[in-house]
Amino acid sequence: MKVILCQTVKSLGERGDVILVSDGYARNYLIPRRLAWEADEKNIRRLKEEKRKEGEKDEKILRSAVTFASKLDKISCTITVKTGESEKIFGAVTSSDIREALLSKGINVDKKDILLDEPIKKLGVYTMEVRIHPKVTGRVKVWVVKE
Repeated sequence: MKVILCQTVKSLGERGDVILVSDGYARNYLIPRRLAWEADEKNIRRLKEEKRKEGEKDEKILRSAVTFASKLDKISCTITVKTGESEKIFGAVTSSDIREALLSKGINVDKKDILLDEPIKKLGVYTMEVRIHPKVTGRVKVWVVKE
C-alpha cells in the first residue's frame, strides 16, 4: 500500500515522503497513529497544498529576517568598561554584555545568536555577527571604550 508520511518516521522516511509499505503495517500501525495517510488523489492534493503553504510561510519568515538584518547592519552600540593603567580591561565583554547594549537600543536578540568566538579583552571596534535565521546573519558594530 502506498502511504504519505505525516510525520518523520525513523525507519521509513521524512515527512511528506510517499512510500510503499505492507497493507497490515499501514492499516494497523501508521494510519491509526496518524503517522501516515493513504496515498490517494485527495491526500496527494492535500500534501501539495500543505507544502505550498509551508513554502509561502518560510519565504515570509526569510524576508522578515533579511529586513531585520539590514536594520541590524546600521546599528552600532557602545560598551563602557573599567580599565587599568595599561588600558587592560578588568574582566571581558561577553555576548550577554552585547545583548544588553542591543536591548538598550531596542533590538532584542538572544545571546546565543551573537556569534562571538571568545570574549573581548581589549578596547577597540569590533564587528559581531548575529544569527537571525539559519540562512541569514546580520552584523553589528560594537565599540568597547573605557569609562
